[in-house]
Parts: sequence; C-alpha cells; structure tokens
Amino acid sequence: MTRNAVSLTRRSALAGAGIGLFMIGRPALAQTTKLRFAHPHPEADSWHKAALLFAEQIKAKSQGRYEVQVFANGALGSDAQTISAVRGGSLDICLTGNPFFTGLAPKLNVLDLPFLIQSRKHAAVVMDGPIGDSLRRELEGSNLKALATWEIGWRNLTNNRRPVATAADIKGLKIRTTPNPAHIKAFQLLGAVPTPMAFTELFTALETGTVDGQENPVTLILNAKFNEVQKHLSLTRHAFTTGPVVMNKAKFDAMPADLQEVFVKIAVEIAGTQRQMNEDTEGSSLAALKKAGMQAVETPDRDSFAKIVTAEVEKDFVGKFGSETLDAIKKAAV
Repeated sequence: MTRNAVSLTRRSALAGAGIGLFMIGRPALAQTTKLRFAHPHPEADSWHKAALLFAEQIKAKSQGRYEVQVFANGALGSDAQTISAVRGGSLDICLTGNPFFTGLAPKLNVLDLPFLIQSRKHAAVVMDGPIGDSLRRELEGSNLKALATWEIGWRNLTNNRRPVATAADIKGLKIRTTPNPAHIKAFQLLGAVPTPMAFTELFTALETGTVDGQENPVTLILNAKFNEVQKHLSLTRHAFTTGPVVMNKAKFDAMPADLQEVFVKIAVEIAGTQRQMNEDTEGSSLAALKKAGMQAVETPDRDSFAKIVTAEVEKDFVGKFGSETLDAIKKAAV
C-alpha cells in the first residue's frame, strides 16, 4: 500500500470514528406521536376553538413529542360511538356531554340534576377541585382517563309548537334529551315526552318533526343553526351541562409522568378559558337568534319548573348514591 493510500485510509477511519462519536453524543430525535381528538359540536363552537388551543399547547409543551388532530361535527362518530372508541383505543381523546358518560359511571348523574349549579364560579369550584377529581375517577374503571371537565353551559328550551313561559306550557311536547336519567325524569315530571338522541342526529330530527324541540345553551343553538328548524326559545336555564375531556387510560398511563402532568394541566387551564368563551358570547348569541327570527321568552317562570322537578330528581339520586356528593356541591355554591 502506498503512503498516500495509508494516509487516506487513516483519515477515513478517523472521520468514521468522529461521526460515530458525534452520533453517540447526540440524542436521537424524538418521534412525534399523533393523537386524534373528536367532539360532536360545530367548528364555530367553543368546544372546537378550545380543542384547537389544547392541541397547540400540547405540541408546544411536549416539544413536538405529541401532536393532537382535532375532528369536529361528529366526523368520527356520535357521542356514544366516540366514547366507545376511546375506551377501546381506536380513538385517543374525545369530548362530549356528561350525560353520555352516566351509563358507565352513574354517579356522574349528579352534575345533571336540574337547578343545581348556580353560577359559572360555582361550576369552576366543583369541576376544578376535589369534587370534580372524585367524579372523574369514576370513569377510570371503564379505561377512560378524564383530563378535565369543560362545559356545554346553561340548557334552554326550544320548540316549534308554542312559547314556553311556565311549566304547564311544556306538557305534551316531544323533547330531545340526553340519555341521562335526571334529564329524562325531569321532563317526564313536566309532562313532556323525553326522547334521548345523539347530538349528531338532532338537526335532522328537528327538521323532520321527529321531535318538537330540544334543550341546549344559546351559544350552541346558534352555532348548530337550530334557529333554522326551531321557532320558539325559552331561557329556562334549567340545568348546567358539563363535558369531560377523556383519553384512553392505557395510552395515558403509558406516557412519561411529566407528559401526563402536561396533558392534565393544559386541559384544566383551558377549561376556564372555554367557560369564559361561552360566557362572553351568550348575549350576542341570543341577539343573533332573535334577529334570525326566533321568538324568545327571556323571563319564563323558572320557579314553576323548579318546584316540580328539583326535589323529585334529587330524591332519586340520593336514594341510589347517598347525599354526600350532592351536599358537597350545594355547599360549594359561591
């Protein structure tokens, strides 16, 4: 071998060794894990805006290790279907109304008792503190990790048959409800015909007359364009509905502890942001619905509703689960 060849061989060997040392000393680039997050509400709704914010912050705080893709409008299934998919692991995260979880964790029914939550401050104390933590743990046996609890908001009644100013006006109306026992019992007591149905099926059911009406916050009534298929609106504010953000528990448990903390912290922080989004747009949403032609009863006799439903529905819950959780929620009112 010539001197030049030996020199070239040595330089190549040293260069190779240098590359090897460089690669050993350099941490491998972390792979990005993509997660799918589904919810049933329109893209104009606060749920979608908050979910996008969640995705943005997860990507930033995880330094790109996790990327969340958000799917709105029930694109990946109805309320029940997305919950089932998260439990089974074919979907990573979903958000839907608390009533759709009560079949898995019946104690969560307490959050849907009529006229229980008095204000958004009350909701925040309950949801973001020990009471909320305890209720979220109820879902863990179903392979769901509830990261935080967001809101749908104050439920108000719409229908196509007549104005609703008192409890007597509800009699005979066929009302779409959630599958929650408290909602169903309340409308039965009022003489309505409660008809549980997925949110993704609701617009068509209203359009075809399968049901006369439904109950949701004014923000969602507007965003879902229910004003196009409903004439009368009554601001009954008869219940405050929450929405757990749930993740497949096995996937959550498999994450490093620091990232578990990041996911929970961000979800809880955005809960407050999402509630504020709804509060900020309630007035403008009502104005927009009225401008679009809905006839609104803005000061219905809420006491006439409460007198009929509150005690009876609470009695059912206490008979099954005792009064401890219900009493704690009432005491938390601020």
